[in-house]
Amino acid sequence: MTEMPSISVLRLLQLVSPTLPVGAYAYSGGLESAVAAGWVSNAEQTCGWIDGVLEYNLCGLDVPVLQRMYHAWQQDDAETVRSWSRFLAASRESAELLAEDRQMGQALARLLVSMDIEAARDWVSGTHSSWVAMFALASVHWGIAERDAQLGYLWSWCENQVAAAVKLVPLGQTAGQQILAWCGERIPMRIERCHTLHDDDIGQLAPALAIISAQHEQQYSRLFRS
Repeated sequence: MTEMPSISVLRLLQLVSPTLPVGAYAYSGGLESAVAAGWVSNAEQTCGWIDGVLEYNLCGLDVPVLQRMYHAWQQDDAETVRSWSRFLAASRESAELLAEDRQMGQALARLLVSMDIEAARDWVSGTHSSWVAMFALASVHWGIAERDAQLGYLWSWCENQVAAAVKLVPLGQTAGQQILAWCGERIPMRIERCHTLHDDDIGQLAPALAIISAQHEQQYSRLFRS
């Protein structure tokens, strides 16, 4: 007999689904400007861009903070979550990257409140709101394992980047799936490295991303909000 999947697995699939109404499709995270600048013009360069941002931005900053927020929500320690959320906000190196994190976080908070997760109510508005904080809250509330939440967070980001690249570069659907497969194979190893970071080691090292994201704010023609 085939074992039925647990409800937590289904909740994770719901949380990382492109249909989640948080507006992720509206953001490219700097990729649009990278394409406009000629940095990304084919599948190989797209793969390199996504993998580089994954390693030096998300795995150095987002995932370690997600881990700490997850533990804080388990202890109902909202103040620690707010502290890490402020740290995240200070680490976003352009107005658009900060707005992306904040607006998606507020959208997820509204959704969680509508699903009777009252702890999200204080995050519906305000400068402390963040996507990572609400992702951690949803994961804890729905019983999603810590490592699974981290895998899902990175996979969701990669999937959104590939969807943007298919439109912007442009790429074929097959090339997009090949990039997803290549990056996906590296996600588990990257998460293991995240777990070795101490609090003082957390941060990003992606100056080109910061520069190109800031340039996007003044880009003449744009499809995406970041």
